[in-house]
Amino acid sequence: MNQIDMYMKKKYRMEVYEDYEEGGFTVSFPELRGCISCGETLEEAYSNAIDAKRCWIKAALEEGVKIPEPRELSDYSGQFKLRIPKDLHRTLVEQAKEEGISMNQYCTYLLTKAAKM
Repeated sequence: MNQIDMYMKKKYRMEVYEDYEEGGFTVSFPELRGCISCGETLEEAYSNAIDAKRCWIKAALEEGVKIPEPRELSDYSGQFKLRIPKDLHRTLVEQAKEEGISMNQYCTYLLTKAAKM
């Protein structure tokens, strides 16, 4: 197995964004700085992103650029403790009930939405 194939098998995080203004989708690999691609459909965007990842890795190897290792999810527990004001707690509980989901699911939704901005 050559170096490019070795890096291609590593599980780098892929972020997909829908482009509401221009249409289509943009895909990036945050750990591979500047590695970004796009496509009209999700399938095309994914295929283009894999090509972009391969080209990025090849160029980095040719230029002697250090290729970072992917960050492991096992480094994160998925849990953290957060103290919030009682009135905010009440609001979140009420909004979660309106949505028909648990407060934990609702807060996860809100955090995910905010983190992708």
